[in-house]
Amino acid sequence: MIWLRFAVILVILSLSGCATHTTGGPNDVSAPADWLAWQGKRRQSVAGTNGWATLVGLYWLHPGRNSAGGNPTNDVALPRNRAAGFVGDFVRTDRHVRFEAGSGIAAAVAGKAVSTLDLESDALLAPTKLQLGTLTIIVIERGERIGLRVRDPEAPARVNFQRLQYFPYDPAWRIEGRFEKASSGRKLFVQDVTGGTQEYVVPGWIVFTYNGSEQRLEVVEEPGEEDYFVIFRDQTAGKSTYPAGRFFYVAKPDATGRVVIDFNRAYNPPCAFTPYATCPLPPRQNWLPFAVEAGERVPPGHH
Repeated sequence: MIWLRFAVILVILSLSGCATHTTGGPNDVSAPADWLAWQGKRRQSVAGTNGWATLVGLYWLHPGRNSAGGNPTNDVALPRNRAAGFVGDFVRTDRHVRFEAGSGIAAAVAGKAVSTLDLESDALLAPTKLQLGTLTIIVIERGERIGLRVRDPEAPARVNFQRLQYFPYDPAWRIEGRFEKASSGRKLFVQDVTGGTQEYVVPGWIVFTYNGSEQRLEVVEEPGEEDYFVIFRDQTAGKSTYPAGRFFYVAKPDATGRVVIDFNRAYNPPCAFTPYATCPLPPRQNWLPFAVEAGERVPPGHH
């Protein structure tokens, strides 16, 4: 019977190894605990009550009065089953937006009823969150454009959300590099998926070696984020990863200029989950000439 026990053990190990290799997710017992915890935060950022899957609308405002409501004739045509036919007007004056509620409309901010209110945009870390029933509306600024982003925790994309998929964790994709500082005031202008242009401050580049060849990625600063932000594309794009590219963060360099680049934490942009995001596209200088088989894979049924 020893041979039978040995055979059973081999089968169990084989199945366990296959599960680890194909999921790269919470069942990957070989992965570091902090990476698995990061995956949990990623899921929350996509499918949580304020995640990207809750987006149900994106509307660009024209100067002056913009009518809003569930009636499709409005300038801002909110989901018909979530809003009254007319909920009020969003009045844009230059870069400022004021909300004026319609008659009998229950609108609130932080639980307090409002009828007329100037709305702070996402140019600030804490934009005004206007509540209309289950809908939450904030003002966003993208270059010269001013718009409204609408969320609903009961959005079909969130209700039907499946899962995030990852390559198995691979320590070889945790690469040491160096930071090269840019001249003060350097800017990066990148196109986004809506056809607009977004502006970023560029502190410098991260430089690393892959297969004997030096590679460079331009990093940018994001408001409210301590780490540097990287928008990149590699040879897996459109195959095993999201076609438009992926993002990751890298901690600022130490006193010697050393940085650690962890491609295991590369993740999909919001536009992989919703058509109402304004994702920046990777600049040509951040297209890597090799396949990065690490981090988040293309999601099931992606947008």
